[in-house]
Amino acid sequence: MKLSKNFTLAELCATSTGVENIPTEEVIKNLTYLVEGVLQPLRDVYGKPITVNSGYRCEALNKRVGGARTSQHMTGQAVDITTMTKDGNQELFAILEGMKFDQLIDEKNMSWIHVSLKADGNRNQRLRL
Repeated sequence: MKLSKNFTLAELCATSTGVENIPTEEVIKNLTYLVEGVLQPLRDVYGKPITVNSGYRCEALNKRVGGARTSQHMTGQAVDITTMTKDGNQELFAILEGMKFDQLIDEKNMSWIHVSLKADGNRNQRLRL
């Protein structure tokens, strides 16, 4: 199922862990909002492919990968993305800083970027972990 020109539901729910990771209708709604509000506009500005490392995670998957107990990945409000290069990730981060988001996190010195978006009450929080 395509959520936008460049992003599918399957890639936002993919896992290699063997855990069944099936999103609910509410999660699909949140993922669609995230794709329309952040990922597709980011891809349009960046002009090159962006890889989704981790999107939606059911509770079992989130536990398996060591995610936070309150991770927005479990609600479909967050993704971890990369261009596969630190320079590309820095470019993505700079573009994202000018967009609407809840959290924007530089993970492990630009190894990947975590970005989240809620329908309301976004914190506009920037972190480096």
